[in-house]
Amino acid sequence: MSEDTRNPAEQPDVSVAPEGSAAAPEDIAALFAAEKERLEAEVASLKDKFLRAFAEADNVRRRAEREVADAKLYGITGFARDVLTVADDFERALAAIDAEAREKAEGTLKTLLDGIDLTSRALTQTLTKHGVAKIEAEGTKFDPNLHQAMFEVPNAELPSGTVVQVIQPGYTIGGRVLRPALVGVSKGGPKAAPVDTNAPQA
Repeated sequence: MSEDTRNPAEQPDVSVAPEGSAAAPEDIAALFAAEKERLEAEVASLKDKFLRAFAEADNVRRRAEREVADAKLYGITGFARDVLTVADDFERALAAIDAEAREKAEGTLKTLLDGIDLTSRALTQTLTKHGVAKIEAEGTKFDPNLHQAMFEVPNAELPSGTVVQVIQPGYTIGGRVLRPALVGVSKGGPKAAPVDTNAPQA
């Protein structure tokens, strides 16, 4: 009989694995445990990176929102400061005419004075609409954050450091000083009560 016609049952079995090559169940379990630990560590690392990235993105978003809000509120600071000189000019124009002369004014002069007064009020309303507020200084205690002292006035009846005269009004924008008030303060009177540093500023 030739080798090609030999019974398959008589063929030698070459598929039997050499002795000791099969992995033991304990080794497979150890491999799975190690792989599980590696994957869990990788998941924990990725989760940590995700949380950090999310927190950073949230911080960037909040910072951007704050910057946009500040830009809306304080973006007109330079313009508002320049417009204040116009408001000052209107006040000086109105103050140049005493109350008696204004009451006696007739015709064109009265119309002119009324027009200046209306324009001044409209300008003040526009400034207020955009967050610009006048600092009410006269009669208050001198505050270096809001006022700039130009001179002292001897006055024994008022506590020292009281604002007795406003030379140029000051303004704030959104709670920040846009321009300090130029003032004269009293001296020689009793000492003023200490300023509460914890009190909110105007």
